[in-house]
Amino acid sequence: MKPPLSRLALACVGAALLSACNAGPETAARPLELTSDVYCSLDGMTLTDYPGPKAQIHYAQGEPEFYCDTIEMFSIYLRPEQQRRVLGLYVHDMGRADWDEPRNEWTDARSAYYVVGSKRRGSMGPTLASFAQESDAAQFAAQHGGEVLSFDQITPEMVTLDGGVLKDQHM
Repeated sequence: MKPPLSRLALACVGAALLSACNAGPETAARPLELTSDVYCSLDGMTLTDYPGPKAQIHYAQGEPEFYCDTIEMFSIYLRPEQQRRVLGLYVHDMGRADWDEPRNEWTDARSAYYVVGSKRRGSMGPTLASFAQESDAAQFAAQHGGEVLSFDQITPEMVTLDGGVLKDQHM
């Protein structure tokens, strides 16, 4: 006896969904190279004109966004209202990149280590120096000061873009 059409249709839909699930995870984006025509998504600065680590976020829909500083990337990514699906987060590996002219030494931001509070300045002043290797981050911190943290230890309070204005009670 044949199953009713509604059950057959439901079975077909279920099979289609299962086959889509077995197609494998969506391909993660790869970091893009910096050129002289890549601009910061927040302020329009040319990324190649400034020192320190840069960042890029790749979303499931839309164009990747570039940031002239790791703090900007974190401030966008850690916002509670950030709901877009992220395929990739990349930061410069400052263990391999030249601080004054970082180009295309990228590492996955989620597995990177960050030095918070160092004396080195990025394009926007104080920055989170990013490293693929914890040992490189520790060596940088020993030389330039600061504390080594993992991606998950960075909090929204560490990456505000207000320059401290909101905390200034002496105005």
